[in-house]
Amino acid sequence: MVDVCILTGYGINSDYESKYAFELAGAENVQRVHVNKFINNNDLLDNYQILMFPGGFSFGDHLGSGRVLANKFRYSLREELTKYIQDGKLIFGVCNGFQILVKMGLLPALKAEYYKQTVSLVGNKSGQFESRWITLKPHDSKCIWTKGYNANLELPVRHGEGQFVVKNKEILKTLWRVKMIPFTYTLSEYPANPNGSIDDIAGICDETGRIFGMMPHPECHLFDYHHPEWTRGYKPEINGLKIFQNAVGFIRDNYE
Repeated sequence: MVDVCILTGYGINSDYESKYAFELAGAENVQRVHVNKFINNNDLLDNYQILMFPGGFSFGDHLGSGRVLANKFRYSLREELTKYIQDGKLIFGVCNGFQILVKMGLLPALKAEYYKQTVSLVGNKSGQFESRWITLKPHDSKCIWTKGYNANLELPVRHGEGQFVVKNKEILKTLWRVKMIPFTYTLSEYPANPNGSIDDIAGICDETGRIFGMMPHPECHLFDYHHPEWTRGYKPEINGLKIFQNAVGFIRDNYE
């Protein structure tokens, strides 16, 4: 059985869509779990093989998007989370969840240096909240979540702080060299790159390929009719469901 935890509480608002995506992908046990249940029961993580930080505005984005929830996990659950990662389990963050993972230091975690922040997601270069559909270009990477994507993927974005930045150029070079960049925006110009991310980066994984974060929302494009052009007969070649199917398949292959 594939057991999935969708984190919820304190402003997270994409938990139901994310739960449905994993159920559609074939996961038998998908639970929405409040943050406080992890804080109060440190053994709870052991019950799951997949942990997802969904989109939303956790703690109202006070102190910066994702910062408060990242600190809650970093300081209250470090030992349990470290064991979870060492056990080879999966972690996924979308939008606010991606912000949480980079500020917690779980991404990119070069040379397995977890809890050390080396990249960030900051305010959009446009200076405004961006809510639109964009196109992603897949790249050959270590990410197990994005295996099999060989065509451009169209997804919605909705964020105010999605500009991916790095601490220095060496980190950026390493991300490309080690194949830790699964998706980029197809063009550098706004609005195709909606936030001004360096090298048009839309998501990254860690060196194991098991921890993955991205700004666009794959849980919001699971069927053709989710696309805004579907009434005109447009059928995208691929959608976001495969990301969730890849994760479920990985757990079945490695844990069952």
